Order: sequence, then structure tokens, then C-alpha cells
Amino acid sequence: MQLPPKVTERAFARLAEIGADADGKVLRVAVEGGGCSGFQYEIKLDVPEDDDLVLSGQGQSVVVDKISLPFLANAVIDFTEELIGARFVIENPNATASCGCGTSFSM
Repeated sequence: MQLPPKVTERAFARLAEIGADADGKVLRVAVEGGGCSGFQYEIKLDVPEDDDLVLSGQGQSVVVDKISLPFLANAVIDFTEELIGARFVIENPNATASCGCGTSFSM
């Protein structure tokens, strides 16, 4: 059974910190063709579209378009802070391989 992606509390908290909702923005997570492994994630602040899946928490929203949704089934959208920087990350059980930076994957 395919479930929609899950957004962690840490990711929602980071969106609240940067004040995305104050500007009417949401975090958009999309999958596009390209990247070194075949597909790549596009993660950006954007405005929601009518046909987006909206995932809400802590007064914040993350959206996924209907074309990207099958590629993100059962995935976890998180935020991480490491020595090399802070970023939103996708833990995707559908990916069979990914590049070293974690923004490109294959299925």
C-alpha cells in the first residue's frame, strides 16, 4: 500500500523558524528527471497549487504535486543540521540508489 510522504516535526519546526507561512509560502517537494542518478528532488519555497497534496503541521505546510506523489510514496521529509550545512532531506524507500549529496536518486 502506498502512503503519502510524512513530514517530521523537525522539518515543520524549521519552516516555522524561517517564517515561510508569513509570506504565504509552503515548502514544495517535487521529483524531476535528471541528476546523476536519473531523478532529482526539487525542494523550494513556493505557493501552493489547487491540485497539490498538502501536508500540515505546526501551522506550516509542505506540498507535493500529483506527478511527484508516486515517487515519494512512504517517504519521510526531514530537516538535518550537519557540519557541512543544514538542509531538508528526503528518506525515500522507493530509491534503489542515490548520489553522494542525496539530491539525486534512481528507482
